[in-house]
This record gives sequence, structure tokens and C-alpha cells, in this order.
Amino acid sequence: MSILLYSTAMNSTRMAAPLQLPRVAQRRFFSSSPIRRRIVDISTLPDRIVPNYQQSQTSSLLSLHWPQPPRNILLMPKLHAPHVIVSAVEFAKHVHSNYPGLNLVFENHVAEKIHETLPFPIYTTDAREATFQFAQKIDLVTTMGGDGTILRAASLFSQQTIVPPILSFNMGTLGFLGEWKFDEYKRAWRECYMSGSPVTVEDLVAPHTQAAVTSRRLDRQDANGDDQTPSSPTGWDIVRGNGKSMGLSRTAKILLRSRLRVGIYDARGRNISDQLMPTSTAEPDLGTPPDHTSDWTLPSARPAEGGGSHQPMHAINEVSIDRGVHPHLAMIEIYVNGQPLTEAVADGILISTPTGSTAYSLSAGGSIVHPVVESLLITPISPRSLSFRPLVLPLRSKVTLKLSKRNRARELPVSIDGKRRIGVSIGMEVRVEGERLEKMPEGWRGGVPCVIPRGDAEGQDDDSWVAGLNGLLKFNHPFGEQNEGH
Repeated sequence: MSILLYSTAMNSTRMAAPLQLPRVAQRRFFSSSPIRRRIVDISTLPDRIVPNYQQSQTSSLLSLHWPQPPRNILLMPKLHAPHVIVSAVEFAKHVHSNYPGLNLVFENHVAEKIHETLPFPIYTTDAREATFQFAQKIDLVTTMGGDGTILRAASLFSQQTIVPPILSFNMGTLGFLGEWKFDEYKRAWRECYMSGSPVTVEDLVAPHTQAAVTSRRLDRQDANGDDQTPSSPTGWDIVRGNGKSMGLSRTAKILLRSRLRVGIYDARGRNISDQLMPTSTAEPDLGTPPDHTSDWTLPSARPAEGGGSHQPMHAINEVSIDRGVHPHLAMIEIYVNGQPLTEAVADGILISTPTGSTAYSLSAGGSIVHPVVESLLITPISPRSLSFRPLVLPLRSKVTLKLSKRNRARELPVSIDGKRRIGVSIGMEVRVEGERLEKMPEGWRGGVPCVIPRGDAEGQDDDSWVAGLNGLLKFNHPFGEQNEGH
């Protein structure tokens, strides 16, 4: 009998013990900070906020106006650069602590490395879903690296007609496109985040503004039949810290960089741009997204050209076709607006934007074009004929590239911004035209909006481009040493 009682007691103890575990785990979930260092799927976030851009008669730049505070921020540090990851963590902690309501998003492979260093949840998505989910969720992109990091960011939205603003910090090798130094990140972020705020930065922390904000919130709650207990302010209402007030007219400035619309067509005229593959396996987020029955697009989005079901790709730098590994020069037929221009015999051909005029095209001997000039460039790569000079065409020119039937190689590689590639053979076409920059009822469509520093005076917003030519590209820099006074 005693043995039976002992056995029954032990069984009772074993059955009761598990009932206490959920309560312990539940308390630890809300109180232990290590549990908060987790990765959450981006699909749980609200849809993106599309900002407005306003033109000025005195500047070629646009002004950024957020209709409400941005919430979902994609943070993209340079790959394989540990010191940049450290800076990204510093930036993430600063904006999360001082700008409540922000959701920080990372690419999947970056999130896996960085989430243990952040005491708050971060968001990401599967690599195959990245281009679709980012287009649906991201309000603003912040890059930390060089020109390659900016290209990587732009490539994630290469199938979209409206790209989120890009705030770029120069932490790369050259950084001609990077507009901000990292030690300016607090000011740069404040300008970008507060741009379009209905009240100034200083007024946000003033007692009379806080009282007015609380009063308006109570009025809205009363109108909705809710109780009048003050709710926690969010977004612009509780931006903390001191700093110079931007004022109602001091908005962040936007340089809208034009892009190329690119379509790859097979011998039957079908758009096969969906077959483009990432150039590097280190960037899996640039892979072809899975089919979605209803991709996120704005109401005015056009259908794919040529009647196909695939949206054209976009390039912020250039489209290139070259001889690749083949020993013979490539023979490429070039058409402009349907008219035959020439049959190029060269290592390859580049079709570039003004932004790309300081990239591959510059190395191939192409002209340097200011990024606000609406144009596209045709630049030969090591042509056989010395009379084949680079051309600058209107932005809306339609350029078609075909492999000549006399071309010895049966297939040549085509690359878009060096990020995606595909092989084209005889009978296929590469169709390129400048993307239209249009002001629509829902905002600007086309181009890549880049947040740039304000000039010291009106009309001097573009000085960073000239400074970049002299400081980074050493424009017309003399050879050898110059003696003072000579």
C-alpha cells in the first residue's frame, strides 16, 4: 500500500510540473531582454507611405514632404565590411531610441548577422520575397557604403515605378553617389524624417505644442465615442532631443536620378526579363521573385510593354552587352527610334544614364553628364573604328540592340547595373529607353529620389556634384607635381 501511495504521489508530481512551465515562460517573454532580440517577418508591418515631392522655380531639386512620419526603414550596410556593420548598429540604436514608432528592416542575410547586437526586434523577409515585400512595405532606404551599395538598393526596386527615397552615407571606396558623411547621420536623419512635418522641431518639445497635440487627440477620441484618456503620442509628436529647428520651409532636398527602362525580348517578341539572374551569389535578394497574383502597384501603373505579363526592369547606371569570354569582337546592330544607326564592332556597347556617365561609361571614354539632364548615352567599349564616338540622346529615345547575324559568338551576356544578367542570342532584342519622370496625382513617378545636403544659399544645392568631380574623380588634374608659383 505504501509503495502504491508513493508511486501515485510521484505521478501526480510529474503531471503537475508541466502546468507551471507556461507561466514561467510567459513572464520571461515580456521581461527578459534577450528574448526581444528576434527577427520578425516584414509582412506584419503596415504598407508603405508614399511621400510627396514639390518643385521649385529656383532649383532643379525637389522638396521632400511626408504626409505622415515614415515608419518602415530599410537599412542596408556595405557587404563584407565589419566596420560598417558596427556603424549600422550605432545608427539603428540612435533612431530607434529617439524616433519612436520606427520599424528597422534588413536584408535576410544581414539580419541573421546583426539581430543579436540589437536589443529590439528587427524585420526581414525571405530572399525570394525581398523585391516584392520591400516594394510593398518600405517607406525609406538608408544605405551605408559606396556606390555599389546604392546600386544594390536601387536594384531591389528595379521593377517599381515609384522608388522610396534613399538616404546614403558615404562609407565605401569612392562614394561619388554617397551624399552624406557618416558623422553627419544625426542631422541627416532628422532633416529627412522631419521633412514635411506641420510643426518645427523646436516646437515639438515646447509645452504649448504638447498641450495642443493632446487636446487634438482628445477631440478625435471624443468624436469617435472613445474615452478621453490621453493616449501615447507617436511619430512627430514626441521627437526627442534638442537641435536647430528646420522650420516649415526647410525641407529635405531630393535629387531625382533618372533610370533606363529595359526589356529583354526573345525571337518571338516575348518579354523574358523575368529570366534575369543575380550576377553575384552574395546578393540573393536580387533573385527573381515568385509570381504574385496581385503585386503591389499604384493605380496609375502601366502594364508591361509589348503586351507581356512582365514589368520591364530599370537601371540607374547602365545596360551593357559585351563579348564576354569570347575572343572575337562583338558585332551589335544599334537602332534609335526604329532607325538603323550602325553595326558596332567592339568589345561591347553601353547604354547609360547621366548618373551612370561617371561609372563604366566614363572608363570607356564616354561624356560626363550632370544627373538632372534628361538624356541617355551610347558609349562603345573599345571599338574597332576610331570614328565611333560616344553619343548623347534625348531621354525618351528608344534604343534597340541586336546581335548581328555575322557575330561569331552565338550568345553574348547582357548586364543591368552589373547586378542582373542574361544571355542573348541572334534574333533576340534588348530594348532600352529613358524612364519617364511624371508628376501624377499620387506623386512623382519614375526615377530614384536621393536625399542630398542643402546648399548654403539658394540655388547652390547642386555643388556636391562639382565637388565630387574635383575631389573624387580629379577632373582635369595635372600630371606630375606642380611647383608653387609656377
